[in-house]
Amino acid sequence: MKPLAFIASGAVFGFLLSMARATDAAAIVGMFRLTDLHLFGVIGSAIATAALGIALLKRSGARTASGEAIALAPKPYHRAVVVGGVIFGLGWGLSATCPGTALAQLGEGKLYALPTIGGILLGTWIQQRLAPRAAVAPARSC
Repeated sequence: MKPLAFIASGAVFGFLLSMARATDAAAIVGMFRLTDLHLFGVIGSAIATAALGIALLKRSGARTASGEAIALAPKPYHRAVVVGGVIFGLGWGLSATCPGTALAQLGEGKLYALPTIGGILLGTWIQQRLAPRAAVAPARSC
């Protein structure tokens, strides 16, 4: 995929997040308080679309960019996965945004996304410096 296609895909994804109000902090807070449930529908739709897309790719015999058959394998769980999930959840709850929506918020000109993006970059850097290499499972194709 060419760099321009990546940028276009990201712009479309950000636009769809914005249209779904997933970049609206009040909607995210409402989701966590169970007073605005529309984002659960958005997340559910995304999961269903991904599942259908993967099923269609597998059924069609499509291959990865490196020529391998498309296969999903369970990711092994270890303590770092749980700790990372808790940190991610706390960050999402405190900032009312996650990585995808933070970038879309920045694209909308919402500068309050900058500390979240900084936290994402810092967390990624810390994980790379502190995580034992043996505990990190190799990346796999979808």
